[in-house]
Amino acid sequence: MTATTRDDTPVAIQGNGVELRTRDVGGGMSVAFVRLPQGTDMGPGLKGLPDDMCQCAHWGYLLKGRLRMRTKDGADVYEAGQAFYWEPGHVPDALEDCEYVDFSPTAEFTEVIDHVKATMG
Repeated sequence: MTATTRDDTPVAIQGNGVELRTRDVGGGMSVAFVRLPQGTDMGPGLKGLPDDMCQCAHWGYLLKGRLRMRTKDGADVYEAGQAFYWEPGHVPDALEDCEYVDFSPTAEFTEVIDHVKATMG
């Protein structure tokens, strides 16, 4: 079995206040510890993916802040204290400083992370 803390999890993406730390926790799943400052729109980093949206599913818990998740069908707002499921086809937009923990299929999440890193240059 695998366990990790935020501080023990390697940084995958960092810049402009955004921090994403991720680690494979087994069973084909990874955990991510994410911080998005208010005003962060991940749309530009997702350009070029199908529908210009994240195509990875995420299950998690919003620890802090408010986050709008845009989809082809509209948008939903999530607030601190809520557990969530985000199906493939979404773009996060931080309405406030946000922190959350999520669990995602490792292979799909790695593809998205690699794309965002390449887009960030």
